[in-house]
Amino acid sequence: MGDMMKIRLGYVAITNTVDNLTTSGLVTYTHYKKLGSRRGREKLLKISLSNIVALEAVISYNLRNNIHFYRLTSRLIPLATHPLVSFDYSKYFKKELRQIGQLINKHHMRVDSHPDQFCILNSTNEAVVTSSIIILKYHQNMFKIMNLHHPKIIIHIGSSSGGKRASLKRFTEAFNTLDEKLKKMIIVENDDKVYNIRNTLSLCHKLDIPMVLDYHHYKCCNNGEKIEDYIESIFATWDKEALPPKIHFASPRSKKNKRAHHDFINSDDFIRFIEKIKFVNRDFDIMIEAKMKDIALFKLVRELKYKTNYRFLDETTFEV
Repeated sequence: MGDMMKIRLGYVAITNTVDNLTTSGLVTYTHYKKLGSRRGREKLLKISLSNIVALEAVISYNLRNNIHFYRLTSRLIPLATHPLVSFDYSKYFKKELRQIGQLINKHHMRVDSHPDQFCILNSTNEAVVTSSIIILKYHQNMFKIMNLHHPKIIIHIGSSSGGKRASLKRFTEAFNTLDEKLKKMIIVENDDKVYNIRNTLSLCHKLDIPMVLDYHHYKCCNNGEKIEDYIESIFATWDKEALPPKIHFASPRSKKNKRAHHDFINSDDFIRFIEKIKFVNRDFDIMIEAKMKDIALFKLVRELKYKTNYRFLDETTFEV
């Protein structure tokens, strides 16, 4: 730790600056089935390749703009985890994915992923748990093919059926069935309805895995806990990691719809948060979760430069 802490900003999946560039082109199972086996496979190959080419373009865009932190889409390979679709994407795209991985590693970009809401490791439905593990293994396999350094997969605790205690026990039991390499990739964030920072921190301590503070979720779901009383303990879960702690930050869409994410970040709230926790004097990364993606990130940067004396080291990195 130095006299100042370094904070890097990142964004999720899609650049809104570059038009018509998507890494999440879809093929539904209904459409795949309608096309038949041969034409369906051709469609999967075409859309997957389009997504991968777009991903390389997004990574190049990030590098040109000094964006060092990025969340990979969960939908890069359509139907990759569907039980009725047999599609060995690694056979077709290993070269392209490995090249993207080399680019990411060369420039020390931090890349992680966040499976969608169907990944519920502690579901009471065994079929859902099985499906969730398949989803996690898909993310693990993508990172393996890309040969990424220090990849992380963010998940929520999930179901609360039967109460928190039983649900946390189910999570622990399912987590312990995973292979060791996959366990080391998983990080858990607090949610906006059930599992607050205390629940999540307790679980992460038990499993000896890092916790992601989602500040927006904390604002939606808390029992009066002060974030400044917990931030050091949350960051300490990263002590054994090569990467610095990470935080998710979003602004509510409206007072009525406070759980939904706004298009942009309220810079005043952001500054108040930084000022509240800067006493930890530790480097960390912040994932901007806003509908306008990288545009929201750069708008926040402009406002921070106007409103604060934070020292910017490049387009997305500053010291406090």
